[in-house]
Amino acid sequence: MQIKAYAKINIALDVIGKREDGYHLLKMIMQTIDIYDLIGIEKAPQNIVLSCNKGFIPTDNRNLAYKAAELFINKYNIKQGVYINIKKNIPVAAGLAGGSTNAAAVLKGMNLIFNINAEESELMDLALSIGADVPYCIQGGTALCEGIGEKIKPLKPFRNHILVIVKPNFGVSTKEVYGSLDINKIFKHPDIDSLIKAMTREDLYYVANNMKNVLENVTIKKHGLLKDIKNEMLKMNALGALMSGSGPTVFAFFDDMQKAQICYDRMKMQYKEVFITRTI
Repeated sequence: MQIKAYAKINIALDVIGKREDGYHLLKMIMQTIDIYDLIGIEKAPQNIVLSCNKGFIPTDNRNLAYKAAELFINKYNIKQGVYINIKKNIPVAAGLAGGSTNAAAVLKGMNLIFNINAEESELMDLALSIGADVPYCIQGGTALCEGIGEKIKPLKPFRNHILVIVKPNFGVSTKEVYGSLDINKIFKHPDIDSLIKAMTREDLYYVANNMKNVLENVTIKKHGLLKDIKNEMLKMNALGALMSGSGPTVFAFFDDMQKAQICYDRMKMQYKEVFITRTI
């Protein structure tokens, strides 16, 4: 079986508190985009055997897809193993949920090939112990995510909007970004309710001008290049540009494919991982 594991962007990301266990309380608008890894899954006589087309990706339990398989086998007392092959296309350590979406695809695929028939909600509960973005990746689409990411409310789909995505030539540690965040120094929070209303009425211009990510300042402080990328994209007729997740990927909305193509071509001269895609 082959499953497409789609990336996501954050149209809004707010941190509204911190739990006693150190986890941050979030309020985010998540959106699936048409960039995906291909996950091949088949039954094996025993053990979990994971392979990937990128040599630097770990193939043991440091990989979230491996963790997902391990969790699924233990939860449902499966007596066999599984072969997992990841054909990676989503940039790594990028703020696009590449690892989380792979884990979600493994849970969904194993649910089918082992005929467990678990409800989506059950898989989402299981997914939370792997990572905060994994429950959302099970469901995908346009959603409001709260808590540590586990409270997911589907929103009206915000499909078919053109994006250019730029991943600079370095990665960012999500843990380090959250560790450097001082909640008391967040002076401007995204107006998530207004953004949701704008997305419902398909007002791309409002969305592009008002999307906000409170982690952006933390990551930009360490990597000023992100500000340059945003400014360059805005100069090339982007409606708005924002960092996704904890970064360092920057995405920009466009209202015209020709403008997006010009931006893509320019960015591709400077960065290896650049994409033109759409919200789905």
